[in-house]
Amino acid sequence: MQIKRLTGLVESNCFIVFSGKNGIIIDPGAPADEIGQVIEKLELQIDYIILTHVHYDHVLYVDEVRKLTGGKVAVHEAEKGYLGNPFFNGSILFGRDKAFNEADIFLKDGDILSVNDMKIEIIHTPGHTPGSICIKVGSSLFSGDTLFRMSVGRTDLGNGDPLELAKSLDKLMELDGDVTVYPGHGSYTTIGLERDENPFMV
Repeated sequence: MQIKRLTGLVESNCFIVFSGKNGIIIDPGAPADEIGQVIEKLELQIDYIILTHVHYDHVLYVDEVRKLTGGKVAVHEAEKGYLGNPFFNGSILFGRDKAFNEADIFLKDGDILSVNDMKIEIIHTPGHTPGSICIKVGSSLFSGDTLFRMSVGRTDLGNGDPLELAKSLDKLMELDGDVTVYPGHGSYTTIGLERDENPFMV
């Protein structure tokens, strides 16, 4: 498995994760043309475009990237209808009134997607949003805005829930300490480091 990172609005992380010539895109917040250049250079077929949650900075180019790649857009079932709602997708916070097309696939906790030899495990981690997910591929965890290096996701953006976030973080802290965490913003970390040193873990 290999990982390429691009960044978009407010330094949101977009990841292209691939094995062989097949891959997935996680959070297409980076410009579609930049994503397209990477895919073309690597000659990749994108099977899925997985959204850790539907906030504007993470889904800004989802429609363009879906059209470009033919990948199926997947989101947690708790956020069905959110892509088309400017309040729930957060575009209104950026002074926009943006509606995106609906997802193709609705995920739930424990779902497994397979791409070549990659087993893509969906972990429902509500709190930042009701349908926030983390995506585990081998010893890598793509945590969206649930867990950051030495920080955690905020819960004051409309429909966040601090109690749910606390439960989700407890769930993540049960993972092996050597799992590498690739968050939705900022630098990488590990579960072990966050378990031991993140001031929000009590």
